[in-house]
Amino acid sequence: MVKENPQIAQISQIDFPSAPSAPSAVKFLQKRVNWSGVGLLVGVFVVWETAVRLTDTPTYLFPAPTAVFRYLSSHLADLLLAGGVTLLEAVAGLILGTAVGLALAVLITFWQQLEQGVMSLAILIKSTPIIAIAPILTIWLGFGPAPKVIVTALLTFFPVLINALTGFRSVDGALLDWLRSLNATPQEIFLQARWPGARPFLFAALRVVGPLALIGAVVAEWMGASSGLGRAMWLAYTNLNMPALFAAVFVLTGLSTAVYQTIVSLEKRFLFWELSTD
Repeated sequence: MVKENPQIAQISQIDFPSAPSAPSAVKFLQKRVNWSGVGLLVGVFVVWETAVRLTDTPTYLFPAPTAVFRYLSSHLADLLLAGGVTLLEAVAGLILGTAVGLALAVLITFWQQLEQGVMSLAILIKSTPIIAIAPILTIWLGFGPAPKVIVTALLTFFPVLINALTGFRSVDGALLDWLRSLNATPQEIFLQARWPGARPFLFAALRVVGPLALIGAVVAEWMGASSGLGRAMWLAYTNLNMPALFAAVFVLTGLSTAVYQTIVSLEKRFLFWELSTD
């Protein structure tokens, strides 16, 4: 009779982690994938494809999704390269616009006598159509990225300014009185009370201006550019190449969604105590 090795018996009793079961994988996909949104998108494409085929609509007027995806798959590298150029311009403009809007909000918070002049200038810039500013900047600065960055910054700084200023002023009065009773300086009050209270407002503004920055960059590229999604759209438009135009729009939509989700992820990371997470 063979005796059982005690060490082997102990090892056999260890519960090794098992691979995720099929139900666990299904739950993971249900948690991470918005299936209702996917189903709605697929339904839109099915209706779109069916309508184009039934009405026999010419491709140069309204292409079917299959024609758009066919062009997208065959020119994916070029479109992604153009999208990368536009994305860099949009991010640079977003950073510049956010910095300017935040700096102006801080100045108004410390020196309220500047508010009327700063807000008048900001409203004037906001009221001026970007489509009128972009050609002027292109003439002055050329066809490089500089006019696109400036146009994007002009388009995004105003919401950041308004939301940041609102956040700085939303601090509870009792908290301000308590800090003043401790002889806190205006700088300490700003760092300890106003800045933390303004961060949710700032992220709310970024969720709006993030996708808007890409639109601003594309509009500026329409006015004159050597690369980018705006130039690709303009070339497709002038040549009545509708599959190319729609493919560029799809790439732009994907980039806008990615920028928005990145901002949401950053918000959950830095404001996790105020947001409910799954």
